Amino acid sequence: MHNYEEKLSLLLDMIQFSVVDGKLDPREYQLLALIASELKIDKQAFDDLFHQEPKPHVIKSEMQRIHQFYRLALLMHIDGEVHEREQSAINQIAIEMGLNPTATKRILGLMKESEYKILDPNLVFSIFKEQQN
Repeated sequence: MHNYEEKLSLLLDMIQFSVVDGKLDPREYQLLALIASELKIDKQAFDDLFHQEPKPHVIKSEMQRIHQFYRLALLMHIDGEVHEREQSAINQIAIEMGLNPTATKRILGLMKESEYKILDPNLVFSIFKEQQN
């Protein structure tokens, strides 16, 4: 990620996605706070994002789009339930990101089957790479 504004924008997207089911689970908040910390976003700036409207932006790098999709998928599963609105939203987001629908469906299926809902990042990227060939 190149700059602070991009980091805020990606985090804001994740926050918006986390409340698509109408609630913010404490585990979702904890994951978002951890990601904010990793992105070097201070707590005040992070908390302020919960009161902002999303701004449209384009993630140029395919690798970053895949990474963002995977973060959203983790966020979707963190509370132990996948709401219908979350499923619909993540599919729409993936399409808007220009990600291959077959790859996104496969990744979401593998996560659903996984006990902890976590996949090896190399597997995630390889699934997208397979779909390009």
